[in-house]
Amino acid sequence: MKNKYPVSRRDFLRLTSTAAAGAMILPFGMSFSDKAPAPMLRSFGRMKNKVTTLGLGGQASIQWTADDIDPVQIITKAFDLGINYFDTSNVYDLSQLHYHSAFEKMNLIPGKPNYDKKLRESITITSKTLMRWGKPGWKEVKNVRNKSNGPDVQTAADDIRRTMTQLFGDGKGYYPEGSYVDIVLVHALQSVEENDILYKGIETPIKPDENFGALVVLKDFRDGTNLTGTNPKNEKLLKHIGFSGHNNPEAMIDIMQRDKYGLLDALLVSINSNDHLYFNMKHNVIPLAKAKGIGVIGMKVFGAGTMYNEVPGFSREPSQIYRKVGSPALPSNELIEYVLTTPGVDTLIIGIGKIDDDPLKCQLTQNYYGAQVKPNAMSDEKRREIEAKTAKVAGERTNFFQLDKIDMTGPRDLKQDTVNGTTKITWQTAYAAENPISHYEVMLDNKVIGKVDHKPQVLKSKPFVFETNKSGNFKVFTVDKAGHRA
Repeated sequence: MKNKYPVSRRDFLRLTSTAAAGAMILPFGMSFSDKAPAPMLRSFGRMKNKVTTLGLGGQASIQWTADDIDPVQIITKAFDLGINYFDTSNVYDLSQLHYHSAFEKMNLIPGKPNYDKKLRESITITSKTLMRWGKPGWKEVKNVRNKSNGPDVQTAADDIRRTMTQLFGDGKGYYPEGSYVDIVLVHALQSVEENDILYKGIETPIKPDENFGALVVLKDFRDGTNLTGTNPKNEKLLKHIGFSGHNNPEAMIDIMQRDKYGLLDALLVSINSNDHLYFNMKHNVIPLAKAKGIGVIGMKVFGAGTMYNEVPGFSREPSQIYRKVGSPALPSNELIEYVLTTPGVDTLIIGIGKIDDDPLKCQLTQNYYGAQVKPNAMSDEKRREIEAKTAKVAGERTNFFQLDKIDMTGPRDLKQDTVNGTTKITWQTAYAAENPISHYEVMLDNKVIGKVDHKPQVLKSKPFVFETNKSGNFKVFTVDKAGHRA
């Protein structure tokens, strides 16, 4: 079966089940091909290119590489399968350098005689920065991180140039003209305090004697401007700005609601079949991203491997990378399909521990076939079944990176003002629990006098509003689609 693929997704998953049961006789009617089927594509926010439903994550063996693994082969195999979304970061050890080696093989280095401009324009390359400040000399602020693997990195601008030299240049500072990445994400957002820093220079003027945040720097390198003084060559080294978030929906909602400038085009968000056991992303963060036209990439589909009970938490060395293909009790394709049928998710990234010429032993091939699904391919009943199975088989602490579950909240920051006999009540969005929010009820003297439908609140400056000519002591309640009130 070397280099052979079943023609259809259904056949491949049937064969996977057969192999898991210990039988290697091909089921009747199954046919094979030398090539995998063409990948399924989805629209991706406001961006020009559609993306494959599976993207290649830049961690796992591309970051923590065992001696018997060739990370370049993982990347080039992804290209061979037709995958067109590729993920890396400035804090992923040698990941960007491994991509460089693969890009040399794929003729993706600008300025080289064999540069494949058409191929480069057909793929989406994303890197990330964990720097929050825009220029050196930043002060320590509680709950605000500044981090990079680059020894000389002091700002987000340094990280952008580091990405260019590692992906396309000599790794020592040089990168050829024409180098760019499609997206740079503000990496691993964790707190509202980080947003306060990130938006300095965007929400406030840039002052010579003050520091500014990473967002205005990213904007300079997106637009080819030099408002910050960090882009003196007026380079355009990225096409889109986004952010990633693992754990804190409140901070993720805040950064999007503050964006009235059209800065954010992409969101990388943790989402898997145990999401409902935590302060969830699927009812709070993802709907807002879609309402703002942001492309959504899912991550931690397998809880960074913890769903298979062999990985204790965040991987930090090659021995902690999961190399098997799912498990009989928790098939990987079901977990992938769950994420890709979560409303609002455009694509997902998965890190690869090991590839193999035998498709039944190859994580990348298995994930590829598992990802060939339409957004509405899974029923609500099947989704609940997978949630129950995941919690039972993998336990309830797989999402070690995610905040604990909350109860649905009432309307936040409730305000009431009466002018010329008209009472105006405003509030900021509530947070959902296991069920999506349906609407808000306005009550006076224990009677419902009004209803406001819930929809994602796209800006802080545009709260929910209810007006009445009645007077008295008003109360506003959140109501979810199961009828619960808060």
